[in-house]
Amino acid sequence: MSAAWYQVKDNKLTLTLHIQPNAKRTEVAGLHGDALKIRIGAAAVDGAANAELLAFLKKAFRVPQSHITLKHGASGRRKVVEIEGSTVPPETFLGSASK
Repeated sequence: MSAAWYQVKDNKLTLTLHIQPNAKRTEVAGLHGDALKIRIGAAAVDGAANAELLAFLKKAFRVPQSHITLKHGASGRRKVVEIEGSTVPPETFLGSASK
């Protein structure tokens, strides 16, 4: 099963994300082209936005931090994240996006 912004293969979920740092709060904002847009309530300084993103995904997908890997985009807005072992369907985030 997959959509433009995620893929599931061998118990691993790969997400393509578009990140907006310096937001009021961390939340899903909807789709941004072929990526899921997430607003991050931290500045993109010294890895703070990446740390906030990974903590948000850990809570949202109910997995330990060690099951989340930032595969690409550590210094850019477009990121690819791999999550192992989550039972939370990624589609649930589109319903929670506030527009």
